[in-house]
Amino acid sequence: MDRQPENDPPAIISYRVLVNGVVTPLTLTVEGELRWTESGRRKTTAKKGILSFVVEGNKVRVKTLVEREGGICCGGNVGDYARKDFDFEPLSDESRKLWCDKLHEHLDSLGRPKKLFVFVNPFGGKKSARKIFVEEVKPLFEDANIQLEIQETKYQLHAKEIVRSMDVSKYDGIVCVSGDGVLVEVVNGLLERADWRTALKLPIGMIPAGSGNGMIKSLLEPVGLPCSATSATISIIRGSTRSLDVATISQGTTKFFSVLMLAWGLVADIDIESEKFRWMGSARFDVYGLQRIICLRQYNGRILFVPAPGFESYGQPAICNVDKESYVGDKALGYQGPDTKLEDLDWREMKGPFVSVWLHNVPWGAENTLAAPDAKFSDGFLDLIVMKDCPKLALMSLMTKLNDGTHVQSPYVSYLKVKAFVLEPGARIDDQDKEGIIDSDGEVLARGKRSYKCDQKALMSYNKLQISVDQGLATLYSPE
Repeated sequence: MDRQPENDPPAIISYRVLVNGVVTPLTLTVEGELRWTESGRRKTTAKKGILSFVVEGNKVRVKTLVEREGGICCGGNVGDYARKDFDFEPLSDESRKLWCDKLHEHLDSLGRPKKLFVFVNPFGGKKSARKIFVEEVKPLFEDANIQLEIQETKYQLHAKEIVRSMDVSKYDGIVCVSGDGVLVEVVNGLLERADWRTALKLPIGMIPAGSGNGMIKSLLEPVGLPCSATSATISIIRGSTRSLDVATISQGTTKFFSVLMLAWGLVADIDIESEKFRWMGSARFDVYGLQRIICLRQYNGRILFVPAPGFESYGQPAICNVDKESYVGDKALGYQGPDTKLEDLDWREMKGPFVSVWLHNVPWGAENTLAAPDAKFSDGFLDLIVMKDCPKLALMSLMTKLNDGTHVQSPYVSYLKVKAFVLEPGARIDDQDKEGIIDSDGEVLARGKRSYKCDQKALMSYNKLQISVDQGLATLYSPE
């Protein structure tokens, strides 16, 4: 067995082997790297970069990940990986068996998923999910010896229907090759099950293939990973997870479980009314956003909220009449929302008119929209971004700052964290016969009078609704 340099990570195994016909020391480290020397240069795979291996005669072929040319060392994206096979030949049968045993032990110790249920949404964004899955995602899962059960979604809420009744015990996780919409369906489907407590332990993975991709951007960007199908797939393969807050939006006994955001006013109008430009991908938001700013709307209404510690100075003290019918306890099937006595909390209020009211659970609303830079995945709070009166030129400038989150520093923006929230939406101030849209996670919750496609049925009415948060309720696959 060969000795390792002192500054190298500890070795699981280190022996001389044949690489391209040359005898060289080969080391498998505890960090999951293979290290060897070739043509006088030290080479290595990426950390935890071993996907699987096969024995072909006297050779061992290891399927690995390596940093792309122009990657970390050349100023490129951290974690930008490429697939590459690495072949080596142990110098004896005993050595080959030992290598295989150690590689097996290493891979088994990682806790990686072995079987995944995969939703592919062929209708989202630029309708490229099927191509992304076949060309970029599936080969990596196959290289990692992960079994896949694949289901293309055929209509809205198809994923929710499947998840509500599927045997979750057969899988190690669920993967959504889509934008954020299928993730929302999966979470809602799991929460409507009688065994929701067990079902929610099943990790959910995201592969960016839609218009927004806010959740996967929020997961990858903080650790310097590009928002790409490759990075997302590798994060799922490696099997690390994190918890995610879930917000319960209720109106009477009607409920919707949100994991991304809720919007009313400018942001909701842009998100929903820009659907006519869906073929443009994420650029649709910029194009339609400019149009909406030029013809700016303001809405009457009131918001009430329970501020997080440190944010008690926002708004004015208020009395909130909580809709107690929305909390029906454990007798009903499925999850019913946080067990929080909202009427006992210290409420505050802001009165309109409003340009925009925006609640966020995670930092990014889309790949280019850092809506809530201080948002955390499982802190038990929602980040509230409120804009009241704002000149159009200042608003245009603010919209350009959404890509780096500096919009929240504007004197026209109130940015705070809240534990609970009530929205009482009103009509447009320029036309009392026209109301707005309430949008959650990219789906219309409510359509007011004479709003966009107001003839279409929505889950809730354009009226008072309330929101509370359950900390760390769902589970996501996440980079470490």
